Amino acid sequence: MSAELTGLHHVSALSAEIGASHAFYTEVLGLRPVIRTVNQDAPSMYHLFYGDGRGSPGSDMTVFDMPRAARERRGNRSITRTTFRVDGDAALRFWAERLRAEGVVHGGVRERDGRGWLEFDDDVGTALALVDDGGTGEAHPWEASPVASEHQIRGLGLVEITVPELQPTDEFLAGALGLRRERAYTPAESPRHRAHVYAMVEGGAHAEIHVRVDDALPPARYGSGGVHHFALRVPRLDEIGGWAERLTELGHAHSGVVDRHYFRSVYVREPNGVLIELATDGPGFDVDGPLDGERLSLPPLLEPRRAEIEANLRPLVVPAN
Repeated sequence: MSAELTGLHHVSALSAEIGASHAFYTEVLGLRPVIRTVNQDAPSMYHLFYGDGRGSPGSDMTVFDMPRAARERRGNRSITRTTFRVDGDAALRFWAERLRAEGVVHGGVRERDGRGWLEFDDDVGTALALVDDGGTGEAHPWEASPVASEHQIRGLGLVEITVPELQPTDEFLAGALGLRRERAYTPAESPRHRAHVYAMVEGGAHAEIHVRVDDALPPARYGSGGVHHFALRVPRLDEIGGWAERLTELGHAHSGVVDRHYFRSVYVREPNGVLIELATDGPGFDVDGPLDGERLSLPPLLEPRRAEIEANLRPLVVPAN
């Protein structure tokens, strides 16, 4: 098929402390609360979306509510770091100071794969980083953010996955998804393990998957602070069915096309077990009207159950400082 994936669409993390996660992404990172909805497969739990000023595809970090979940056991066959894009060394230095002032431990500004880089964890232990994108890719500041527009997070950057062997993942990313094998590098913090870069379209920090190979780690165990899946952008609604057909033809089991109301999706696990979603840019988070991160938004299949769902949701309590 001729359709191409154009970058990261969203990343979905897990949190046992949804109020703390909400405060971190809005108050510390300054992201816009785009949609407050529920896990469509378990509607007693929140699914919260945070992004740029427009809620653009490619900007959204989402968090699934997992009350009482144990902390993730980090390890292999998993998504091991999510990054956000900022523009320039001055922005990275701003964020190093801002995170320090907010009590967030970080690794300091350094270079990774030729780009400025700042690693830290969120309040529940999700492994994150800020990466200097050199001003490339889309950016739509949010006027109500506590962060000045020139330093705001511009959107999602690359994601890193860790697998025990490269070949099966390579064949899937390059063969099935059509990503380009671009380069490899050795992370300074892990000199024994190479990372391999797979790029979409023209590449750039918003359109890369970094595959770190480490055969010594035990498999990760899902939990709070882990990342459930990441999604890649399918620009047009009419292309998602073709992706499902392509995966079937190549022998990869998948979900079929799933209507998530805000976008259409196909879910598939690459051979080393990492869950990847292909998601369309449209209809978009404004399909029901202007963005409202405070009102509970429900897809049509759940709207008749609104009263029941609202009654069963625990209050979204932001912890006191």
